[in-house]
Amino acid sequence: MRSDDWHLTDDVERLLARAGDFLRSRPALHTLPLTVTATLRTRGANAYGTEAPLFGWLERTGSVCATFFRTPPRRLNLTPLAPEQVDRLAARLAELGHHLPGINADRQTAEAFAAAWQHRTGATPTLRERLRLYRLGTLVPPRPHPEGRGRVADERDREQLVRWYHEFTAAIGKPASTDAGSWADIRIASGRLTLWETPDGTPVSMAGVTESVAGQIRVTPVYTPTPLRGRGYAGAATAEVSRAALTAGATEVVLFADLANPTSNALYQRIGYLPVTDFAVYDFTPTTPLGG
Repeated sequence: MRSDDWHLTDDVERLLARAGDFLRSRPALHTLPLTVTATLRTRGANAYGTEAPLFGWLERTGSVCATFFRTPPRRLNLTPLAPEQVDRLAARLAELGHHLPGINADRQTAEAFAAAWQHRTGATPTLRERLRLYRLGTLVPPRPHPEGRGRVADERDREQLVRWYHEFTAAIGKPASTDAGSWADIRIASGRLTLWETPDGTPVSMAGVTESVAGQIRVTPVYTPTPLRGRGYAGAATAEVSRAALTAGATEVVLFADLANPTSNALYQRIGYLPVTDFAVYDFTPTTPLGG
């Protein structure tokens, strides 16, 4: 294989040894590969499923200029890439017999890869979701500010967190990425989930964060049960975890918002989040052979 080419591996340590500096050079834009690889390092290769993950990096004149990762059965995740480089990756993965369910990348890269994958494999791309990546500027307390307070979730909240996790994944139309109990246990143990509770101590909203990697922390998930929405609880919870992330030393606090939800986008901007770039998520429907 030429040095100026895509290099593939299933070893997260090998990826980070070669491409770690590249990923850390733009921590906000690279929040997903940074947090996913950090999780795989601490929890093992099966953190996201039973199939081995796949990683790749692109070298040009001795420097890394792009990476991808995939944790089956999830979509390919790709850092920004020029169109001609996108086509080369699509060709390489198709030649190796990979079957991709979709792509998640910045909008231009996702559009280019979806077209290249259709050309190479005949699969039909369907736009599933448009997201906007935000980075926190100056944190602004939400107004009006709901009564109550934020507190870090603990063991007494586990049953409710499990229930809210199921509700959250159902609400966004995505399959659970892990067991709900394990998800709650990990976040309780690490203190990475904050509840907003009313003055009488009733939890009404939650906001979580990823671990700090390369100075960046991503806010996820943010969830308020449907009957309790429209009262400012999500904004208060998000502001609380954002403040805590800054206090913990984060140099960049980021989050994704679904562009189909103008309410959440407006909320995040009111409390100080600024747009970075737009992402697109495509699903790939494989061709159906004649006769079935």
